[in-house]
Amino acid sequence: MAEEDVDFSDEFCRFLQGTIPAVEAAELLLVYVRQPDRAWALPDAMRALGPGITEAQASRYLENMQGSLLGAGEGGALRYQPATPELDTFARRLERLYRERPVTLIRVIYGLRDSQIRSFADAFRLRRK
Repeated sequence: MAEEDVDFSDEFCRFLQGTIPAVEAAELLLVYVRQPDRAWALPDAMRALGPGITEAQASRYLENMQGSLLGAGEGGALRYQPATPELDTFARRLERLYRERPVTLIRVIYGLRDSQIRSFADAFRLRRK
């Protein structure tokens, strides 16, 4: 089995599809993954991330990750706190792939998102007939 098949297993792709709606969401999560002992307030996480994401987007992404990948820290800040060892494995794989194979990872994230949009559109089109 090729290395790519192992890195982008069906389980990992389901994790991406269910948790990472955009590359910016992945990059935001990686701020937390890379410093798991630190609790980040939203403005601090956004500064660490850099430009390219709005506060509303960041807030929505973080809200979706709370309870599964992020837990509450002091004063409303969040910290990396995966709910299961499997989620931790996937988040760390995401971090490794972002470092080692960013173009492939970005293509997969967008490909999964596009397939979701296509499936939704197809379902809507079928219902209208």
